[in-house]
Parts: sequence; C-alpha cells; structure tokens
Amino acid sequence: MRIDDNEGVSASSKHLVFAYYVTGHGFGHATRVVEVVRHLIAAGHDVHVVTGAPDFVFTSEIQSPRLKIRKVLLDCGAVQADALTVDRLASLEKYVETAVVPRAEILKTEVEWLHSIKADFVVSDVVPVACRAAADAGIRSVCVTNFSWDFIYAEYVMAAGYHHRSIVWQIAEDYSHCEFLIRLPGYCPMPAFRDVIDVPLVVRRLHKSRKEVRKELGIAEDVNVVILNFGGQPSGWNLKEASLPTGWLCLVAAHILQETAIGRHCASDKFSGARRLRDAIILGYQLQRVPGRDIAIPEWYSRAENELGQSAGSSPTFQVNENNSLVESCSDDFDILQGDVQGLSDTWTFLKSLAKLDAIHDSEKGMEKKTMRERKAAGGLFNWEDEIFVARAPGRLDVMGGIADYSGSLVLQMPIREACHVALQRNHPGKHRLWKHAQARQQAKGQVATPVLQIVSYGSEISNRAPTFDMDLSDFMDGDKPISYEKARKFFAQDPAQKWAAYVAGTILVLMTELGVRFEDSLSFLVSSAVPEGKGVSSSAAVEVASMSAVAAAHGLSINPRDLAILCQKVENHIVGAPCGVMDQMTSSCGEANKLLAMICQPAEVIGLVEIPNHVRFWGIDSGIRHSVGGADYGSVRVGAYMGRKMIKSMASSILSQSVSNGNGGNPEELEDEGIELLETEASLDYLCNLSPHRYEARYADKLPDFMLGQTFIDEYSDHDDPVTVIDQKRSYSVKAPARHPIYENFRVKTFKALLTSATSDEQLTALGGLLYQCHYSYSACGLGSDGTNRLVQLVQGMQHNKSTTDDGTLYGAKITGGGSGGTVCVIGRNSLRSSQQILEIQQRYKAATGYLPLIFEGSSPGAGKFGYLRIRRRITL
Repeated sequence: MRIDDNEGVSASSKHLVFAYYVTGHGFGHATRVVEVVRHLIAAGHDVHVVTGAPDFVFTSEIQSPRLKIRKVLLDCGAVQADALTVDRLASLEKYVETAVVPRAEILKTEVEWLHSIKADFVVSDVVPVACRAAADAGIRSVCVTNFSWDFIYAEYVMAAGYHHRSIVWQIAEDYSHCEFLIRLPGYCPMPAFRDVIDVPLVVRRLHKSRKEVRKELGIAEDVNVVILNFGGQPSGWNLKEASLPTGWLCLVAAHILQETAIGRHCASDKFSGARRLRDAIILGYQLQRVPGRDIAIPEWYSRAENELGQSAGSSPTFQVNENNSLVESCSDDFDILQGDVQGLSDTWTFLKSLAKLDAIHDSEKGMEKKTMRERKAAGGLFNWEDEIFVARAPGRLDVMGGIADYSGSLVLQMPIREACHVALQRNHPGKHRLWKHAQARQQAKGQVATPVLQIVSYGSEISNRAPTFDMDLSDFMDGDKPISYEKARKFFAQDPAQKWAAYVAGTILVLMTELGVRFEDSLSFLVSSAVPEGKGVSSSAAVEVASMSAVAAAHGLSINPRDLAILCQKVENHIVGAPCGVMDQMTSSCGEANKLLAMICQPAEVIGLVEIPNHVRFWGIDSGIRHSVGGADYGSVRVGAYMGRKMIKSMASSILSQSVSNGNGGNPEELEDEGIELLETEASLDYLCNLSPHRYEARYADKLPDFMLGQTFIDEYSDHDDPVTVIDQKRSYSVKAPARHPIYENFRVKTFKALLTSATSDEQLTALGGLLYQCHYSYSACGLGSDGTNRLVQLVQGMQHNKSTTDDGTLYGAKITGGGSGGTVCVIGRNSLRSSQQILEIQQRYKAATGYLPLIFEGSSPGAGKFGYLRIRRRITL
C-alpha cells in the first residue's frame, strides 16, 4: 500500500482482515501499533488487535467499528522491580507459566480464532507464538519490532541458568515461521529472522507544538532541555546538576507519562494522518543507523543458542558484559571509513582482536609458545596511523551437488555462519615494518627497501603449521613477467610447514598473471579463520576469497564476485595443487545468508538464490575424520570421471562415424531414431552432467569398465583432458561409478530444487531427505565414504524412523558433503525445536560410540560479495 499525501495509506481494492498481536511488555509496543493500525483501517481493512494493554490506548486514538480488541496475554516480557532492575529468573519462570506450560492449548485456541475471524494476515509485535499459530493456520505472518524475546531472554539464561535455554530455542523457532521482519531503528541483533526490511521509526502523533510544550512546562525558549525518559522510571528521579552542561535543564517525564497512561492528557487530533505519517518518516530517516554502527550478536547469545558453545575457529574471543559492550568498544578503537559491519558478531570480534594487538605483551601469560609467537608477529604487522582493509568470506555447507561440480552439475550450496577474516595493509617499502629476519635477508642481498609480503595466520597451533610467512614480492617475478604457476607450486611445497601460505600469497600471483596487476607496495596480511580445517566446509576457499577480496579492496580493483571466485579457484588448482571444482569459491564469494546458491558449474553460472522454506532447516555435523580435497581419493575419483567422459565421447564418435559411412554393420534407421545431432553433442561432450540419466543407461552404462589401469587408458585414449589432474600409469582407477555419479547427481539436484518450492508436507520433506540419502550412497560407490560419515547418516536414519518421534520435529535425510572421505554430513529436517534436540542427541551418541564430540554447523551468513569490505583506521588516543 502506498502513502498518499492527503489521505494517508491509499485504499486497497481488496478488503483484508488483519490479526495484530501485541506483546504484553509495557505500553510502548501498543502505542506504536496504534499508528500502523490507524492507517490499515483508513485503507478499508479490519484489524483485530490481540493485546493485554488497556482499551483506551487504542480507542482514544481510533474510533472505528473496524477496530476489534481481544484481551489476551500470550507473553509476559520482563519482571522488573523498577526501570533498571530486572529479575532474570523470575522473568523466565513467568514466561514458562504464561507461554510454555499452556503452549499446546494456546496454539489450538489461536488457530481456531484465526480461522473464525477469517484472518488474511498476521502481524506480531513481537509475540513469538503468534508466528507459529499463523503457520499452523496456514496464514502468512510478519513481525514488526526493534528487538525480539529470544535475544533478551538469551542473556537471562546466561545469568539464571542453562536449564531455561530451551525457552530461547522455542522462541527463536516461533519467530522463524514468519516471512520476514520489518525492522525498526534502534534494533538489537535478531538472528532468528531470515529476511529483514528496514523501515523508518514508527512514532505516536504530535499533540502539541514545541512552543506549546515549553509554555505549559514554564521553560524559556533559550534553555536547552534534556529529557530523561524511559518506562517504569520513578517520577522523583532527577539528574544531578553537576552532570549537566551550563544552561541545560533536565526534565523527568515519568510523571507526565504516568498521567497519560491512566487516560488523562488525551488531546484532540490536530494533524491529518498523512501529515503525522510524513513526520514519522522524516524523523525515522534522521534516526536511521549509519554504516559501522550495527550492534553485534553478543557471545552469550551464541552460547545460549548452541548448548555446547563449541567454537570452531581459532581467533581470539572476548567476553561481553553489561557495562562495556563489544560494539561500543570496537567503535572506540576504530573509525570505519567505508563499509558496514552488517551486525556480524564475528566481524566485531575480529576488529577487537586487531585493537588488542598493540598491547599483546600484556596478555602473554598462559599462551602456548606458538600462539604467543603468532600474536607477537601480528602485533608488529601494521602501522596504526595508516588505513587497514578488512574482508570476510564464509565457509559453505554442500547441500546438494558436491563432487559433481567439476562435471558441470547444478549445485545448491549454503554459506555457513563461520567465516574467515583478513586484514590487509599496504605500505611504501620504506615505511614497512619488517620482521628481523626479513631485514637480514634484504641486507644480505644488498637490496634497498623492496616490496615484501608478510602474513600472520591465527590457529597454527591447531593445524601444526608455521604461524608466519614472508617473501620478497620480487620472487614472484621472472624478469619482467610473473613466474609460472608450476614454479610457484614448487616454491610453496618446498617447506610443508609453510605450504599453507599458498592460499593467501597465491592470490597475489594470480592477480599478477590473469589481470596484469603490479604490486609496488609492501603488503601485510592478518588471517583469522573460524572455518575449521579438514571438515569439508571449504576452509581453503574462505581463506582464498577473503584474501583476494582484501587485496582487491586495498588496490581499488573492481572484480565482480563471480570473477573473483574463478580467480580464487586458479589459486587452489594451480598454485596449491588441489583439483577442486569452483562451487566452494563461488558460494564463499556470491552466497547470501539463509539462501541456497544455485549454480551450474559450466564453468560457474549462478542461476539464482533459492529461498529455504520456513519449515525446512539444514545442519552440518562434523565426523572428526579429516577431509582434504587434495587427497588421493578425491583426485582419483575425478580422474575416473574424466576417463569416463573421454570414453563416452569416443563411443559416440565411433557410432556416428560408423553409421554415417553405413559400414561395419551400421544401421541408418537406428541413427535416424537416435538423431545425428544427439550423437554429435555426445561426441563433443564438455560436461558429463549434460548427458541425461536415461541416455546414459540406454547407450553407455554397460560399455564403461568398472576399473581401468592408467597405462591402458593412456595407450588407448592418450589423455583424459583434465587440466588439473595427472594420470598415474601404474594405478587402477574406478571409472563407472565416478562417471555415473555426476550424471545422476545433476538430476537429483534439479529434483531437489523443484521440491523445495512445492507444497509443504511430510511427503515433501521425505522426498528431499531421500535425495540426500541417494547422494550419500553414490559417494560411497565412488569410494569416497568413511566410517564416521556413514555412522552419522545411520544415526539420522535411526532418529527418523524411531516410532517415538513426535510429529512436530524430525529429521528426514543426510549425506556426506564436498569432496567426501570424511568431513561433514549435511542433515535436512523440519525447522523445529525437537529437530534441534535430535541433532544434539546424535552428537552425543556419536561421541559415545567414537569418543569424538562433533562440531555442529548451523546458521548462515553473507558471502564476501554481499559483505563488501571495511576500510578502517585506528583511533590514536593521546
């Protein structure tokens, strides 16, 4: 509905019935709801307000038979002795009494009521159970708020006891059933909502002018006024005179509010609805957030959301307390000159770790030797008076597609919450702060100041690698040209402890080679990744994408996310030497939070973002078995797939040539039935996934060998035409299963994508889960399974088919992900509290069987392209 200059919200051609639920916490929510309801009614709609607030809050402002008030309290807010004293335990217990114990009856009653009023739409500000009731009733819903109760209660749980944590989970689950959040200014983190629309401030109308208010209160025009005003404030409070600047007056408004709340001081309407709404919009835009001022999700929210509180990353963590929030501290440490943190708590944490680098010597006690070394190296990495560029790239959960990416399949990938951060600073070689051994190296060469690359990577103690790496950038040059990728691969491979640096430094060489970029300044990198290595969630892609994004930002390079992903794939294929497809880098670069990136890997064509339905949820469970895309199993399966493609092309060419010449028993009628164009396409097959399953079975399946010796293949076909793998002549390769897998996987992924948009039902979820199971067993047929991932899939199956499983929460399928041979299992289930509890049960059962407690991946975050970059400068305090 549009805003009309004269009549407020324009009338709709369709009469609608709105059910508007208002939280029972104070009157503030009710008063802002009044303004929204007024305009809905003015547009010709009926609005049923469900509230615990007194009737006069609404009826004094709206006199219309279209307004219906239903007095029901479905949540309770916080129990407070006064405005600043919250009884956390009492608040949680009150919520249990109000909304948890009678939950089943509440849902039944609300669903029946919504049907009885023939509601078209449900709005919640911000009652959790209203969203679930709407979903159960088959009615769309949205929330309108600047805070949510899962965020508020998560802190209470930390203080009052973990036995109440299920409250937070249940509330977050309820909110997740709404379509999106209409977010008001001054908001707190609200991670339960998948999609957000920011709007200006919604305020009550003005009753008196500035001049009238000053006259009534006896305040002269030349007096500056500060109003101390928030709910529940005793009217006797005063701000000390010493706390006010000269010439200022503090006005405590609690008494006036108290009088208004009991029905007094109700003024007549002096302005039209359109004028009031226009005033609210103007004020709202004035109060809108500015870049870099988002509020992070505190650590205690994450701990309350995840029972185990396991941190996958190795970057420093910092406690948040009520008196000194992480965001305020980071805002004090840095000026954010460009970019937006976007409310990402891990980014705030990374910024805080940067701020502590120059004081690292004060916190060395208790550190491991290698950790101390990397922190010391990082402490001397940057010139704090100069700008630093920060990029962020997430890992990914392979929902469908996996190893079929290099065969051209459609893939569906979700960027995960865990991400890699890279801070980069470029300096003139003469100003660069060199490590002592780098200085000694340049002196030994007799060099004047020359550009140097220095890298510090956190987490070296976990993966047993060196924490630092440095080199002269001139080592990347061979005369006036960049060195070859092969030479670079050998350079980084010569020291196993420093091979990791290829993922970061390799981005420099790729930009030099592919885009002709020349680097005349020294570069300092700090890499901090929370994407765990060896878990099959694309830790390497996250590092590559974050590193190249930071380099591009620091040098003013305009590289779109798709092209950047393809460049990063070159780093991994040609410099690291891992034969991965492109889906990992594409998801890390092009993905969006809470959506599946749909991409056809031919070579990297994004066809869209697939919304994850509200009733569906994905998890990743780590098997504890280290996965490596550079491992022999992955590489041999890829070789087998390319062998199979070469054989299929050869067979198609042979049939085509024999039939055309009508020699050697060729049958012209058979050729006509098949079609010359079809055979020509198959004879020049670029990707296995362009061959349909039925065509594969009809013509080629029974002709492919199960295995073939490398030498035999080379003798007959010369080469398998894969630029990133080499055939070992003495090795026997599986051919049929690796060739069959991508052909059928492409079909499964297309079916999965179509099912996601079908009608919600158990049959839909069962079919989606069945496709995951099929993919898992196809991996195993290729030789890419593992005991750990098989055990996790079996645990999911056991949970799914357990007769005691309740209807409102269950798991439907699971599969090994990425390159296989260990790593993480993707699980699909109903988006419900019970499903989350089942994931935790599987985690504990796996630990009991293996001794290893798996990491759980849940949640999502934006890709590097969506995040952009931050340009920051340290605030220097004198």
